[in-house]
Amino acid sequence: MKTPTLCALLVFLTSSDLTLAAAGGDSYWPQFRGPNAAGASTNANLPAKWSATDNVAWKTDLPGRSWSSPVVWDGRVFFTAVVSSGESEAPKKGLYFGGERPDPSRAEHRWKVVCRELATGKLQWEKVVHIGAPQTPIHLKSSYGAETPVTDGERVYALFGSLGIFAFSMDGGQIWSARLEPRKTRNGWGTGASPVLHRGRLFVLNDNEDRAELLALDARTGKELWRVDRDEKSTWSTPFVWENDQRTELITSGSRAVRSYDLDGKLLWSLRGMSGIAIPTPFAGDGLLFVSSGYVGDKLRPLYAIRPGASGDITLASGQTNSDSIAWSNPVGGPYNPSPLFYQGRVYVLYDRGLVSCYEAKTGKVLYDRERLPEGFAFTASPWAAGGRVYCLNEDGVCYVLRAGDQFELLHTNKLATDDMCMATPALAGDRLLIRTSARLYCIRATAQ
Repeated sequence: MKTPTLCALLVFLTSSDLTLAAAGGDSYWPQFRGPNAAGASTNANLPAKWSATDNVAWKTDLPGRSWSSPVVWDGRVFFTAVVSSGESEAPKKGLYFGGERPDPSRAEHRWKVVCRELATGKLQWEKVVHIGAPQTPIHLKSSYGAETPVTDGERVYALFGSLGIFAFSMDGGQIWSARLEPRKTRNGWGTGASPVLHRGRLFVLNDNEDRAELLALDARTGKELWRVDRDEKSTWSTPFVWENDQRTELITSGSRAVRSYDLDGKLLWSLRGMSGIAIPTPFAGDGLLFVSSGYVGDKLRPLYAIRPGASGDITLASGQTNSDSIAWSNPVGGPYNPSPLFYQGRVYVLYDRGLVSCYEAKTGKVLYDRERLPEGFAFTASPWAAGGRVYCLNEDGVCYVLRAGDQFELLHTNKLATDDMCMATPALAGDRLLIRTSARLYCIRATAQ
């Protein structure tokens, strides 16, 4: 088993790798936010109503604390888990200062990759990749299993940011691993950008306080293909492969700039003018690329819609909202934690404190602005869509179901158990919804199905 040493974080997968997934319909969810990182399904049978007991096909308790999302391929659910042998401080919900914990836990932890059967939840395999005490601290609300794995149907790749990446066969055999050198992150908050894959390459992003860099690895062997340095500090945004009508670009969102690279690591364009913390993942729709960041402590919290074919520095001048390269922008439209959603020609933005905005994707026209979800509070998971509905899940396990359209309309409110804290973005697999909470993994499916 080959174990190259890498000083980096991993990232990404796009439609070129999803021929098999497309053939199997939308029952494949191979990465964070699913195919093309879109967060949407074409399956109209995804349930709109549930509780901790109603429309639950199965559920299983989960040990430890991990905020990674599950991924799905060919009837199997893959996820990561990190279990401490000691007592962990309970995270508080919502936005607040004081979540820094400067010293890492001294307790022994077990880092795991787990596979369960989609239909029944039955355990297929579980592998422990490392046992020991953490080498780096994390934010009180974070976890040592924050990154979502990715799969191409041949292998599943699990990233643990300060530890390494581990590649397994679909049956649980470890193929290769690449250890990561622990790096300092902003305020000791830990890592969060998820792995992604494109045409047999893993693109590795490691934005930290010591040395920011972007790498490409051979997904089959773990061999490093190329590496470029970045003028960045810590970020938590998963990169995005943008396949537009002119070329394929690797988009990275950072606090200093959004940058686009070709698949050999050459810088294509950059855009300054982001907020001080970059978390939301870029996405595409109607021929445009959408990038955002919205740290709540900044006045500038932008949302940009970028045209294909940009080159060089495309930063807007003061007071400017569009240009040859930028179709439109909104200087205060960006969210802090949740990634926005493109669905049926609209861009939906979910804000951490329970507000929702909707834009016309092509023009940036505001369709509705900061409508409040009733008693909504503390949103971290990204919204998703299916069957003409938009779903917004908060940290209390309450999911608000909206009708997709130009008007704000709340259809349903669904609640899980009182001990369920929800930070992970759910996965969609055909007519099934997989929700990972702090306590358990739910498979939600309409009883009629």
